Amino acid sequence: MNIKIERTLTPKPKPPSDKLGFGQHFTDHMFVMDYTTGRGWHDPVIIPYSPLVIDPASLVFHYGQAVFEGLKAYRADDGRVLMFRPEKNFERLNASDERLCIPHIDVEQAIGALIELVKLDADWIPSAPGTSLYIRPFVIATEAVLGVRPSGSYKFIIILSPVGSYYPEGINPIKIFIEDKYVRAVRGGIGETKGSANYVSGMKGQAKAQAMGYSQVLWLDAIDRKYIEEVGAMNVFFKIDGELITPELSGSILPGITRDSVIKLASSWGVHVVERKISVFELFEAHEKGILEEAFGSGTAAVISPIGKFNWQDFKITVGDGDIGAFSRHVYDELTGIQYGKRPDKFGWVRVIE
Repeated sequence: MNIKIERTLTPKPKPPSDKLGFGQHFTDHMFVMDYTTGRGWHDPVIIPYSPLVIDPASLVFHYGQAVFEGLKAYRADDGRVLMFRPEKNFERLNASDERLCIPHIDVEQAIGALIELVKLDADWIPSAPGTSLYIRPFVIATEAVLGVRPSGSYKFIIILSPVGSYYPEGINPIKIFIEDKYVRAVRGGIGETKGSANYVSGMKGQAKAQAMGYSQVLWLDAIDRKYIEEVGAMNVFFKIDGELITPELSGSILPGITRDSVIKLASSWGVHVVERKISVFELFEAHEKGILEEAFGSGTAAVISPIGKFNWQDFKITVGDGDIGAFSRHVYDELTGIQYGKRPDKFGWVRVIE
């Protein structure tokens, strides 16, 4: 792929590492590539970060044909820039593309474009502990026509954002509200994709939870309203009586890359990992029996988020002593150690950029 590069003439000031937040600041450049029926993907460019000029009738605005991904670049202590399993993100992007009738993107070409962009804006990658460069690839439908059908044109864009911790609480345990009125996704729908429309359905429940003082919503299945699926921004794990249990991928749960990494990591330690249905009743019964040892969420943004409290229909439980568990801490330390190049990468997950 021959990428035309136009460097900015007005570099932006970089925010201090302790004021990054998450997804609030953006680097100097972005990658853009167009798709047109009959031509395929064409005209890849890296240009200064700027607003898009797009027709008001573009299909993305009216029928929600849009997908995205999220991954990170990390600054190692020796100055190298590392990415964690980027091929899995672009493979999953294509799985989302397939479900939403969007043309596939060549995985290695997308990674190559991303590497060029990250290299260009490498001085935006923060080096303070816990910080990273968040990477947001996305595809939007751009054909200007009002009609419910796949678009004939698209834009593939990558933007970059230096970030701190996803949660203000950091690695401290979060409180989770279990939603029993609204549902997020159903088998056969788009719950297993990173389609943009997949996330708006969760906003009502998320707003309700935050108004009650909870960090996130834990969603139940849409059919029986009892089987645990995922947290709004994370997959979820429970350590019960020595086993590590996570909901099976049923078609309405996002196949998380961090989820897969946790499963492989825990299995390599000899932990019995089980992917199966688990009901909210089983969760609360395990707590009552004293065998609910730990609970945590997993995702690119937060990596590992230990869960300290659950609220379901006003029944509230505290996991363990409400603090981060030893296993959750071990998983977090190992994963972030691999991501930042501090620990051996025996799985071959890290790709070195420079």
